Amino acid sequence: MKSENDMNIILVGRHHGQSRVVALNAPVAVGLLCLLLAVLGMAGWAGFQVAVSKAEAAKPTPSALVAHWQARLDEQKSELSVVQQEVQQQIDALTLRLGQIQGRLLRLDALGQRFVESGLVASEEFNFDEPAAVGGPEDIGERESFSAPALTRMIERLEEQLDDREQQLRLLDKLASRQKLEDEMFVEGRPITWGWLSSKYGYRSDPFNGKRTWHDGVDLAGKEGSDIISVAGGVVTWAGERYGYGNLVEIDHGDGLVTRYGHCKTIEVNVGDVVQKGQVVA
Repeated sequence: MKSENDMNIILVGRHHGQSRVVALNAPVAVGLLCLLLAVLGMAGWAGFQVAVSKAEAAKPTPSALVAHWQARLDEQKSELSVVQQEVQQQIDALTLRLGQIQGRLLRLDALGQRFVESGLVASEEFNFDEPAAVGGPEDIGERESFSAPALTRMIERLEEQLDDREQQLRLLDKLASRQKLEDEMFVEGRPITWGWLSSKYGYRSDPFNGKRTWHDGVDLAGKEGSDIISVAGGVVTWAGERYGYGNLVEIDHGDGLVTRYGHCKTIEVNVGDVVQKGQVVA
């Protein structure tokens, strides 16, 4: 007798459309279904485990991972070393240029000091032994540092300014030296620090015979033992006794100009000495 819970399975053949009916009761059908699901589940679990195994096998081992990052670290260290060398080379180059600038500034200071000593500039206004005063607001908060290219450009501009100042100061130095030389060579003043004019240049009555004679010099009467000074800078060409002059000092001032200081009690210079204006010669 066929129950309502029975299940019929119809099997159809490939040829001639023949079919066969297999009748299964409900408990057997449920059991087969559960078995089928279990087989599918086991197959899925097995596939999942296979996939997990393959993924684990594809993952790098800890030693390989460490080796990879160690290689990257070594590469970065090498790049950092190259950068440090380049930075050090830039620093060395900038240091060398700064040293050269300092040397040039020292020369400019020395030249400026010469101007002060020569009286061309006032020593109260310019003191080359002290740094120049620089004003400005107080440093509040953080300030950005200069980059290497910006610092290089600043040094280049400073070098250009130094070149310009050096040219100007050299020209001033030449003009000052020429002016000083002209002042030294210019004959002026009296060869004594104290005394009076006792005989003028030109015709006079000869003190020995009373006749009118030409006097090609100037006589200055001074206190015995007082200084006789040069009226201009020059080179001593005679220092000793000479006929008609007694003890004589002769100084050549260039351009054919010569001064003679005769009738000296003592002589304080020698032939070949370079004397300055106002220097004691006898």
